[in-house]
Amino acid sequence: MKITREIKTAILVIASILLFIWGYSFLKGRDLFINYKTFYVEYKSVEGLATSAPVTLNGLVVGKVSSIAINENTGTLLVELQLKTDFPISKSSVASIYEPGFIGGKQIAIIPNFADKTLAVDGQRLKAGVKMGLTDKVGDQLAPLQEKLEKLLGSTEKLISGLNNVLDQQGQQELKLTLAELSKTMEQFHKASKNVNGLLDDNRSQITSVVTKFDKISGDFSQISASLNKADVGKTVTNLNATLAKVDGIVNGLESGKGSMGKLLNDEAFYQNIKTSTKELELLLQDVRLHPTRYVNISVFGKKDKPYVAPVQDSVSTIKN
Repeated sequence: MKITREIKTAILVIASILLFIWGYSFLKGRDLFINYKTFYVEYKSVEGLATSAPVTLNGLVVGKVSSIAINENTGTLLVELQLKTDFPISKSSVASIYEPGFIGGKQIAIIPNFADKTLAVDGQRLKAGVKMGLTDKVGDQLAPLQEKLEKLLGSTEKLISGLNNVLDQQGQQELKLTLAELSKTMEQFHKASKNVNGLLDDNRSQITSVVTKFDKISGDFSQISASLNKADVGKTVTNLNATLAKVDGIVNGLESGKGSMGKLLNDEAFYQNIKTSTKELELLLQDVRLHPTRYVNISVFGKKDKPYVAPVQDSVSTIKN
């Protein structure tokens, strides 16, 4: 059978069209001979995610992002995923955007839910998730540091401006003079330090002797402390407490008026009686001294007794009055 030129031309055109379709699909990353599954995920933000970004499953690349479209009504982004895998993906699996590193952009990881036995069908929407990447973590850590650094730079600028205002020509001269005086002071201090070192070297033997005596005194104090520890201090303190208790009892008795001493201290009448008796005894002794013959009368011839004459001033009656 002879093939005509028209048939050859038609076959060539059809083959060219099929080759063009296959090449276009291949350039877009879609193989016509592989059965793909299409899923959709809706995100609020896909920053860093681009078309043709890999889609992984436990780290294995199983597909790619085929398109990203924006919903004009809600402002959300609808991402289309093309997966070339026969792995059973459950209906409640999560498609999480993550960043594998600093270079390479963001990707989507399918996190399957093995507890859910209901499989997702072609064209179904999966749950969206976003996992903070290393860059985002570093950014979150650097944001407070950047804010503090900006405040520090602002404060530093104010400080430098203040120093420029203060350190005018006169201020600079005064600062130079102050530094010069400080240098002289340090030099004097260095000389004084040398003198002190020389003084210590000259009196090293005396200092050693003082330290030795101090060690001896410390030893004597240690012996005294040991002697006090050996002494029965507790018994002495107990006896002292008992004695003080007795003295306290005596003082309380005196204050309450018990006994002669207590009555003498607290009873005014008793005190006045003792005072009156003492004065009468004094007058009696005075009268005996002045007129002994009234009390001792030795008469051989029977001399008459002299009558008693009271003193002009009777202190006893004075006391009573």
